[in-house]
Formats: sequence, C-alpha cells, structure tokens
Amino acid sequence: MTKSLLAIICAVLMLAGMQARSGESVQQYPLHAAARQNDVQALEQLLAKGTDIEARDASGSTALLVATRENQVNAARVLMDAGADVNAKDRINDSAYLYAGARGHLDILKMTLAHGADLQSTNRYGGTALIPAAERGHVETVQTLIEAGVAVDHVNKLGWTALLEAIILGDGGERHQQIVAHLLQAGADPSLADREGVTPLQHARARGYRQIASELGG
Repeated sequence: MTKSLLAIICAVLMLAGMQARSGESVQQYPLHAAARQNDVQALEQLLAKGTDIEARDASGSTALLVATRENQVNAARVLMDAGADVNAKDRINDSAYLYAGARGHLDILKMTLAHGADLQSTNRYGGTALIPAAERGHVETVQTLIEAGVAVDHVNKLGWTALLEAIILGDGGERHQQIVAHLLQAGADPSLADREGVTPLQHARARGYRQIASELGG
C-alpha cells in the first residue's frame, strides 16, 4: 500500500468518524443542534412535541446557552419566550446571561435581562457579567449592565473589580477609557485596590494609560 493511498484511507476514516459524532450529537440533542443552527422552525416543532427545553448536553449546556455562544439571536428569542432559564449554568458556571455579558452579545443580553437574569450570579472566577465585559472593552454592554443594576464594586476571586480589570487587562484605548468613565460615573470606588494594595490609578500610571489616569484623578 502506497503512502498516498494510506493517507486517503485515513482521511476517509477520519471524516466518517466526524460525521458519526455529528450525527450522534444531532440525534441525542436535537434542540441544541437547532439552536446552534438558528433553525427557528425546528426549535418550534421540537418544543411543540414536548422536547425538554432545559435538557443538558455533555458539557452541561442548555440549548439556550448553545444559541448564546453562537450569538444566534432568533433561536435565543424563541427559547426564552418558551420559558428557557437564562440563569441555567453549564459545568464551568457559564449561563446565557453571563456569557452574553462577557462576550458582548448585546441583543441576547438584553433579552436575558427581560427574562429574569440574576444580576448577582457569578462565573467560575467569581465575577459578575460586568467584570469580563469591562475587561473586553464592550462599552454598550457595560452601560447596559450598569443600568440594569449590576454592582459596580463587586470583587471577583482574583481580588479585582470591574474598574481594576478594565485597567489591568484592558489596552488603555478609547473603549477602555469610556468604560472607566462609565464605571466612575456609576459610583465605582477608585480607591478599591487589588490584593497587593495597588490602586486603579497606580495600575493606570504603571501602564502609561494617561487618559485613564486622568479620569481617576491622577
């Protein structure tokens, strides 16, 4: 058997295995597959047949969390309108609400807020949705979460607030400058230091973030 023929056979076997696993996923979790594909008609049909809307896949994810990860707005809307739990968490403590906030999936986030999002729920790092949104520079998401009432001075397991995380893990650019301004306007305490006693202002100065340092009074 030539090397080229062996390579072709291996490729065919690998593809067949992938197809089998994909088919198994669709067969075992049809609601999840429809959510991932944003197939509204399939979702409605499955729900009408009594498919469990809170069924979990191997990762502990509901169909709504799958739709949220893919930012499939229409699928997420159908599931939430049908009563899907926006606070249901997977094995790593992600929920539709927390994930939408962290990733800046604004349309889905707003829907989760309208469907009972738990503003005090936290991710695997002990942070609210606001903290990763601030870190990743999602300005509108930060505004939305502040307006919804998420605590601006919540401290995660790293000892960081949203303000600290926006500075420590941000890039100091316009988006993070805006986020720092929004947090301060919402009452974030600029004196809250990290576990080493380093304040937001000191972090900003150390990184050369002059505009942020100015916002912090430095």
